[in-house]
Amino acid sequence: MRRTAVGAPGRGQAAAAPPAPPSAVAGAESPSSSPATAPADPALRELRTEFPFQLPRGYVDEAGTVHRDGVMRLSTARDELVPLRDVRVQENPAYLSVVLLGRVITRLGTLATVHDGTVENMFASDLAFLQDFYRQINAEGHTRAAVECPHCSEPFEVELGGSRLGES
Repeated sequence: MRRTAVGAPGRGQAAAAPPAPPSAVAGAESPSSSPATAPADPALRELRTEFPFQLPRGYVDEAGTVHRDGVMRLSTARDELVPLRDVRVQENPAYLSVVLLGRVITRLGTLATVHDGTVENMFASDLAFLQDFYRQINAEGHTRAAVECPHCSEPFEVELGGSRLGES
């Protein structure tokens, strides 16, 4: 089975469209690019790097304020490598997701900063939600595989990584 990234040119196909102009802000949506009017070709859409979320229960800070609305950015290779040097992660590999989420959550409610200490004090249901959300936004476009129908030999793609954002 051969894996292909969505929008990646295959054999005999033209190269992808040129990158967006420097004036385009990553993750920003112009009024003319609403989901209903967004171009069908993934190569023509702007790259989203930040994704809003709402925690199921919410993080309760030391003052008792509940913070539910937040933003998570796409992870970089550095985000996934740096926590591996953390002593807490080396002693307990389960701590990796806590440190990693502390790096990629850019906003949570009215908190000034979000860090691994914030994440480790979240309810387990919120941590599970964030782990799943992280997997969804970082795997988007990379979990499709090219396959062939065993009956008619027609090629098509299948989603291997579960649902996409916004779908149930």
